[in-house]
Amino acid sequence: MLRLTKLTKSSVKLLHLHLQSLSTTTAAAAAAIAPVNEAQLLRVCTVLYQQQYGSDTKLQTSLTKTQFNLTHEFFLQVCNRFPFSWRPIYKFHLFSLSQQFPHTPTTYNKVLDIAGKSRNVDLLWDLCREMGELRLVNVKTYIIALTALATARELKKCVEFFHLMNGYGYEYKVETFNTAVEILCRKKLVAEAKHLVVKLRDWIKPNAETYTWLVYGFCDIGDLIEASKIWNSMVDEGFEPDLSAIEIMLETLFKNNKFDQGLKLFQSMRVKDVKSLRLSTYRLVIKWLCKKGKMGESYVVFEEMQMNGVKADNEILGSIIYGLVSKGRVREGFKVLEEVENVDICVYHGMIKGLLRLKKASDATQVFREMIKRGCEPTMHTYVMLLQGHLGKRGRKGEDPLVNFDTIFVGGLVKAGKSLEATKYVERVLDRGVVVPRFDYNKFLHCFSNEEGVVMFEVMAGKLREVGLFDLADIFARYGEKMATRDRRRNRGIVSVEESSIASPPT
Repeated sequence: MLRLTKLTKSSVKLLHLHLQSLSTTTAAAAAAIAPVNEAQLLRVCTVLYQQQYGSDTKLQTSLTKTQFNLTHEFFLQVCNRFPFSWRPIYKFHLFSLSQQFPHTPTTYNKVLDIAGKSRNVDLLWDLCREMGELRLVNVKTYIIALTALATARELKKCVEFFHLMNGYGYEYKVETFNTAVEILCRKKLVAEAKHLVVKLRDWIKPNAETYTWLVYGFCDIGDLIEASKIWNSMVDEGFEPDLSAIEIMLETLFKNNKFDQGLKLFQSMRVKDVKSLRLSTYRLVIKWLCKKGKMGESYVVFEEMQMNGVKADNEILGSIIYGLVSKGRVREGFKVLEEVENVDICVYHGMIKGLLRLKKASDATQVFREMIKRGCEPTMHTYVMLLQGHLGKRGRKGEDPLVNFDTIFVGGLVKAGKSLEATKYVERVLDRGVVVPRFDYNKFLHCFSNEEGVVMFEVMAGKLREVGLFDLADIFARYGEKMATRDRRRNRGIVSVEESSIASPPT
């Protein structure tokens, strides 16, 4: 819903802390990174799987008899084979301890992560104690443990975790705390993050960054009321919301149809310090103004942006083109398009979406051809938009079996070996009195993104041309030529539709 790249400072800090945690690996473990013997790995994993419910003594005896080189990389590979099963990994961990294996924060965090994913809270807690005693705790440990505890709704233990770590010499630090709050909010565990902030307030004083992440978290799950409460609490404590928090709140207000409140917030920013507004803020406001058809207000904001020395990017120009075309001002939209210096996919998408909004699918396809001529290769989103414009969101219901989308889709599913899905689709559309569900064009294109699909799209394009549907034929032909397989998507060229398909007859 919201892009986290807005909070660049925190993201960079998180990356730095993660790299710092990796650097704590000992030189011996680093030197041990070598290709793992797959045969040995298979034998060890087989023993662990078969004897995971047996006695520890029997399992350790079997592992001792099995010849393998226990290295740092080998241990991690074994853990990767059981990502959600704690029992074999924990028993292998106990065996490694008996062999005096030099554990690192990375290996311990791996075991901790598996215990958390398998919801074994007691084991996770014991591992946290072990790591604290061995002084192997790092920021990654906080992230793994708190995510697992919050997911399991162990809120009391989430709070106790910070006290536990403090007892082992890891002091209460707002930087580490903010990193944990950030991760929880990104994983939509914002209620648990708020509980942490409230309960640990006496030990860790929240700062502006803490509140910003809470605002983001509640906005991300659509809880505008709680987001507003956090916003007010931040202001009451004397913290000034930064542009990242303001943009998050703006976007949430717009998405929840609180357009007037969003504009009031934007106006307060302009009155307070218009020079502080950045490109992303203007882009957000102009996009939503154009979506609502408020072209007059969008032009005012656009001119203000230019006066402040902020240069418009293609995404803003694409939004303006869409707003103009969707309001029927097609000539003005094309004029803006012609004046763009470096045209990219954002500008063409704005034009195509606007034309499709006016039910002008043929004109949108002509723009599709033009963008290919100018070297701008379509994306999956382009194809889906055009198919929805030509066929409708529920698929084409033509009488001719050549162009009946039910026939094309069901026949294709059967050929792809997806008979069950084909049967379910037929059952849904048999009774025409029932509204047919929205057709998933993404799934349709995905089903035939293979070498067989290349042939199928060519055949489909030929059949569509036979009945005069040249626009649809060009779209499917282009997709089959450039998007049907991974290799074709990687090596997309600039060949136009006209060069690779039969040209449309003159009108």
